[in-house]
Amino acid sequence: MSEHPSEWQASACILCECNCGIVVQVRDRTLARIRGDKEHPASRGYTCNKALRLDHYQNNPNRLTSPMRRRPDGTYEEIDWETAISEIADGFRAIAANHGGDTILYYGGGGQGNHLGGAYSGAFLKALGSHYRSNALAQEKTGEHWIDTHLYGNHTRGEFEHAEVAVFVGKNPWMSQSFPRARVVLNEIARDPGRSMIVIDPVITDTARMADIHLRVRPGSDAWCLAALAGVLVQEDLCDDAFLAAHVNGVDAVREVLREVPVAEYARRCGVDEALIRSAARRIAAAGSVAVFEDLGVQQSLNSTLCSYLNKMLWILTGNFAKRGAQHLHSSFAPLFRPGGVGRTPVTGAPIIGGLMPSNVIPEEILTDHPDRFRALIVESSNPAHSVADSAAVRRAFSELELLVVIDVAMTETARLAHYVLPAASQFEKVEATFFNLEFPHNTFHLRHPLMEPLPGTLPEPEIWARLMRALGVVDDAELAPLRRAAAQGLPAYTEAFLTAVSANPGLGKVLPFVLYETLGPTLPEGLSGAAALWGLAQKAALTYPKAVHRAGHADGNALFTAILDGRSGVTFTEHEYQDDFALISHPDRRIALEIPEMLADIRALADAADALTDDEFPIVLSAGERRAYTANDIIRDPAWRTRDPDGALRVSVHDAAVLGLVDGGRARITTAAGTAEATVEISEAMLPGHASLPNGFGVDHLRPDGESLSPGVAPNTLTSSGRRDAYAGTPWHKHVPARIERVCADGLVGVT
Repeated sequence: MSEHPSEWQASACILCECNCGIVVQVRDRTLARIRGDKEHPASRGYTCNKALRLDHYQNNPNRLTSPMRRRPDGTYEEIDWETAISEIADGFRAIAANHGGDTILYYGGGGQGNHLGGAYSGAFLKALGSHYRSNALAQEKTGEHWIDTHLYGNHTRGEFEHAEVAVFVGKNPWMSQSFPRARVVLNEIARDPGRSMIVIDPVITDTARMADIHLRVRPGSDAWCLAALAGVLVQEDLCDDAFLAAHVNGVDAVREVLREVPVAEYARRCGVDEALIRSAARRIAAAGSVAVFEDLGVQQSLNSTLCSYLNKMLWILTGNFAKRGAQHLHSSFAPLFRPGGVGRTPVTGAPIIGGLMPSNVIPEEILTDHPDRFRALIVESSNPAHSVADSAAVRRAFSELELLVVIDVAMTETARLAHYVLPAASQFEKVEATFFNLEFPHNTFHLRHPLMEPLPGTLPEPEIWARLMRALGVVDDAELAPLRRAAAQGLPAYTEAFLTAVSANPGLGKVLPFVLYETLGPTLPEGLSGAAALWGLAQKAALTYPKAVHRAGHADGNALFTAILDGRSGVTFTEHEYQDDFALISHPDRRIALEIPEMLADIRALADAADALTDDEFPIVLSAGERRAYTANDIIRDPAWRTRDPDGALRVSVHDAAVLGLVDGGRARITTAAGTAEATVEISEAMLPGHASLPNGFGVDHLRPDGESLSPGVAPNTLTSSGRRDAYAGTPWHKHVPARIERVCADGLVGVT
């Protein structure tokens, strides 16, 4: 961990799921210079503007440097680590003993790129008997995961770098990135006359401006547009019949439903010209390769799970799978969802998908006298009091908990409600990694070495979880002695000893990350003990994808683990061939199961379904949480990083501004069923009449060095409602919030126009 000012050290950006490789010069604990890492196997030197602002995260003046305990009057006092760990362990042990471990909920598992610490939480939770979890994925991706599980049992990603046609559904990759070298790839597609870009979005986004075809749907009407596209493919006989016969089950039932789709009527309902929809469908069908990406624009809006199903029709019906530039399944270094993790929550009976319960139902699961209600909560590197719908209800619920513990780098909105707050080392002060390993045919994993020592008073999460486990005393230290001796002899000896130990004592397998940290961790290079959990994941990857791991240059799991430790800029851990896609389908017959009866029923029901929730009281659709050039969720709390849009403007259409008497730079009041807020106005031709947007990442508290408290912009989830959510996955409709907007006069009164 050198801080020599002339030395460039490899790391990664932590502001979106791409986690592009960067190299950094550290000076006096600051990230003095940052640029793209040309050695990173996925990003290859690429970064967007946000990576250059990372020192605002690293040196946030609101960093915590001591465990904090809440006093009875609501204020906080600093306590030492030994006291904090002892009292927290005792508190959770008592709740588990008195009410059962299932009354303890875990939220989080790491922010963007901060996943390694979360890998260690499972041992502590299992020791207590807790298995209920939620996190940000349950606000976005669980509906798509439910569809993917039915179709092929895995997750797909488009190979946009080589796609002839790229389709983006509720997705603006110019701003939100999400696949390697996004802006480079988008520019290549836009410049190539033989390639096309199709965007489905109500907003004229940066990506939509580059598109060959922009299907500018009315907000919330994406399902009608997607159904019309799929209907055209079937009704005009544009499907790849040979592919469907060879690789897909349930095609006849799907064709029957799609033949009934009234394309002209659905075009009218979504506000897009029928001829343009037909042109888009024909371009997709004629292409040699098609890649599709859906994102929050549909995943947090009406019919979100149905939209996930329908947009996959675009590439399945046309046979765009298992070939260059198409859609692919991919390897996984660590699962983001737990296999078979399906069930119901104890109070509301909400769906649990991939092991995650909907974030929206958490207040209802707490604010009740139900005997199985949640009584305690651990939040790790997350801020649900700010990020979950109806934050006022979330805060009320958290105030009723018997025990709330937060692990984070700063005193977040959630931390201010906690009984204990444990200060974590920053992502650049500890060994870290991301489990967003989603690419095909080459998939990468990047273990980031610490750039500097942890800030005094803070600890990396693996050490925090290990201390909590030691306090519980569930593992006898004598049981670990043979593994410690073997680890000192090298990985081959450790592998043999580990298999023997777990076979003789299955209980060790239940707390595996803790065992690895305590035994293998001390033998790893300085600063890398937290990487011990990756040894088990490397063994699993080598067993799951043996040929692909070998192609990537790794003889076995130990060789892969060693390469990960040594690869400062990341490593390719699997290298697949295109035909491997079919082997990655989890169904026994290795075929896509296209028929999902619930979804087919919903397609038929679109004929009579409402495509908006607005009414006379709330006539405008508000999209809460738009990604912009200077937004990054709330991981960067210091507003000084924003050189543009410092107040997080409310974007409104030219038409609505004229009707409401709004002026650029003026103020407006936004009212929804959940709350009211005021914002600066930006009049934009990108917005349709009746549609407005607020950015994400605003409305967080920040204490300046001079003591002044700032909270610029609107916290968007003061305006969202937890009850408005998808019927299948419980994902919130953040992008479709009925709202009323009124002009605020100079004297602060609401104007009448």
